[in-house]
Order: sequence, then C-alpha cells, then structure tokens
Amino acid sequence: MMRKVMAGIVVVFAGSASAEPLVIAALGDSLTQGYGLPAEDGFVPQLQAWLDDNGADVQLVNAGVSGDTTAGGLSRVGWTLTPDVDGLIVALGGNDLLRGLDPAVSRANIEGILGAAQQAEVEVLLVGMNAPGNFGPEYKASFDALYPELSAKYETEFLPSFFQGLSVDGKLPELSQAQEFFQSDRIHPNKQGVAKIVAGIGPKVLALIEDIKVP
Repeated sequence: MMRKVMAGIVVVFAGSASAEPLVIAALGDSLTQGYGLPAEDGFVPQLQAWLDDNGADVQLVNAGVSGDTTAGGLSRVGWTLTPDVDGLIVALGGNDLLRGLDPAVSRANIEGILGAAQQAEVEVLLVGMNAPGNFGPEYKASFDALYPELSAKYETEFLPSFFQGLSVDGKLPELSQAQEFFQSDRIHPNKQGVAKIVAGIGPKVLALIEDIKVP
C-alpha cells in the first residue's frame, strides 16, 4: 500500500532517528468512550496502558461517542481517518441492538466503514457484537453473522465480541453471572470489567500493529 511504502521511505531516510509511534483510532460508542467511569479507567486509557506494558509503541485515539450507532460511526469515519492514523479499531453495533435496527442496515454501515478504511489504506480490527435472543433466532443469526463475514471480506483482524475478555471456558457468561464486572445500568462495564475486556482485546491489537508494520 502506498501509505506503507511512503512510511518505509521515511524510515530509510531518517536513519537512526526515533520513529514516531503508530496511531490507532478506536471508533466506537459509549463502551469505547468510557461512559460512567473516570477518564483513566475507561477502555482506551486502560488499553493504552496494556499496550505500553506489552512494549507496543502506539498512540491510541479515543473516537468513541456515547449513543453512537453504526450509522453514526459511518458518518464520522471520514474525519476520524486523518492522515496520521495507521490503524482503526471498529467497535460498533450495541446501540443498533438496543434500538432493534435491521441487521441489513447495520451491515451496510459497517461495510461502509471498512470500505473507507480500505480506501485510506488503514488496517482494521473489527470487534463483533452478539444480539440477544429476544429479537428472535433469525434476527440474531443475521446480526451475529455480519461481523465475521465482513471481516473475511475486507481481510481485517477480528474479535467475535467486545466482551470476549469476560468469557469463561470460551463462552460468554449470562449477564446475571457477570454483574460484578458491570456498572449499575448493567450495560457498561466497571473498571474491573474494562480490565478484563482489555486483556481479551489486547492481543488482537498487537496483531493489528503487526499488520500495520508489514510493508
């Protein structure tokens, strides 16, 4: 990709000069933004600390907006993908579920986001979201499938669920079994919940970083 080719040229001519850290934007909703938590306890700051501890030279940008749907993410992906952004974490869909939006609409919006990233030559980690069963089996199957299918189509890194870090023996627990990791609204994770979520997503972000580094 031309962006990566130009980056390589810069490194060659820079000689021994210290390289700038990679920049990864986290495009999401209140889960990404850190709703209900002190700034330092939110998802992006905790993920930044995890990456620092694991030796990653990367700067995260919090592009989470509370209440955002996939449509909202699509509407602002263009100005999120500034020239300095090397990678994008896409974690949207929770508010689509809360509103019972048509999975086909959510799919089109996520595809638009991935297409914009592809056009900008930015590597992506797509984070899935699982629909509850109360919308019916067809809705759930359609919504759940859009993430792995689009990840495969656009060749992104993929994590099946934002809450993957809360899983036990590979299975996500029922909310009643994981209340200790959520705030009183039972939607947004608390500090301890975010820590587990970050531990689940961190390795995928490291894989994203390696994708960015590939010439």
